[in-house]
Amino acid sequence: MNEIANMVKTPEELMKILKAAAMGDLCFSHILEFIKPGMTELAVADEIERTLRKLGAQALSFPTICVSGVNTTKPHGEPSEKRIEEGDLVTMDFGAVADGYCGDMTRTIGIGHLDEEQKKVYDVVLRAQTAGLAACKAGVSCKAVDDVCRGIIADAGYGEYFVHGTGHGVGKEVHETPVLNAKSDDVLAEYMPVTVEPGIYIPEKFGVRIEDLVVVTDFGIINAVHSPKELIVV
Repeated sequence: MNEIANMVKTPEELMKILKAAAMGDLCFSHILEFIKPGMTELAVADEIERTLRKLGAQALSFPTICVSGVNTTKPHGEPSEKRIEEGDLVTMDFGAVADGYCGDMTRTIGIGHLDEEQKKVYDVVLRAQTAGLAACKAGVSCKAVDDVCRGIIADAGYGEYFVHGTGHGVGKEVHETPVLNAKSDDVLAEYMPVTVEPGIYIPEKFGVRIEDLVVVTDFGIINAVHSPKELIVV
């Protein structure tokens, strides 16, 4: 099989990815009820992993990320003994493996109350992510999708704080081709599963990332992730 064929998944493969993503949605709904101030990041990450396995995940797509407060400035931060506090943003990035295929999603929520800057940054990331999803379609370059997300974040004055690519392919591995970033030569094709996950990370303050896993089609996308994206404060 050539590289393009490896990026494009069969209907059977896509069903397995959708199954994995559905486990992620159910897990996120549970965590919204579970998470409370005073819990450690590690305790929440452990509950995410326990819940995914209870839902039938045969493995985890990658070690679960749950970071809060200033730790959200680390895009790939590891959960720690830091306690989640009122006024924190909490970013959770996780995925189940179903029948050998990976899920991947990220949500950022608020705890108790948020200030205006936190709300503003969340809104910018959400607008960028929504526009990135709308840009995904068979025949569109991966760089163009990255440009859309990056442009919205830059126009809002946060361009220097978007420090990674917009997304990547997903399959048996959680990071596959195509790559959606500023240097990518890849082009989206029908039935490619990809993530769209822009973020803003302001040093010594906080970060926000929102990620969906979608299937590219000739008419746009089928979003495998159905968890809400409007700002949730618990």
